Amino acid sequence: MLKVNKIKKIDDITEELSQIGYISNIGLSTSIYLSIKLKKPILLEGEAGVGKTELAKSLSAILNKPLIRLQCYEGLDMSSAAYEWNFAAQMISIQKGDTDNIYSKKYLQERPLLQSISANNPENFPILLIDEIDRADPPFEAFLLELLSD
Repeated sequence: MLKVNKIKKIDDITEELSQIGYISNIGLSTSIYLSIKLKKPILLEGEAGVGKTELAKSLSAILNKPLIRLQCYEGLDMSSAAYEWNFAAQMISIQKGDTDNIYSKKYLQERPLLQSISANNPENFPILLIDEIDRADPPFEAFLLELLSD
């Protein structure tokens, strides 16, 4: 397992990936190295089966970071990808007469996007895998690009 702050050279990434069975070339390892050092995301695209998902899983393993996966599909909306309210728990609180703070974090169900951007510790960033974005509707793609640009 490789600590992010222990990465001194590109070869460290190539070596760690190969130890868990993922073969990386110098270009990919350089991209990963720069992404980690600059604290910026990697955006990969390619044909099905070339190893994008496996790379996310492998990076999660070697960096000991949680893997959060957002599977895109037609009709996916912001609430399904970012957060939803736990309406049942809110209703129970209302029935008990506890109407204070029914919109607090206690009732918030974090979905992949919110989980990934609300990591408390920047050193413990998760690996966010957004899979099959081409299946999402254009408005959701626009929302996602806007979110990721920030």
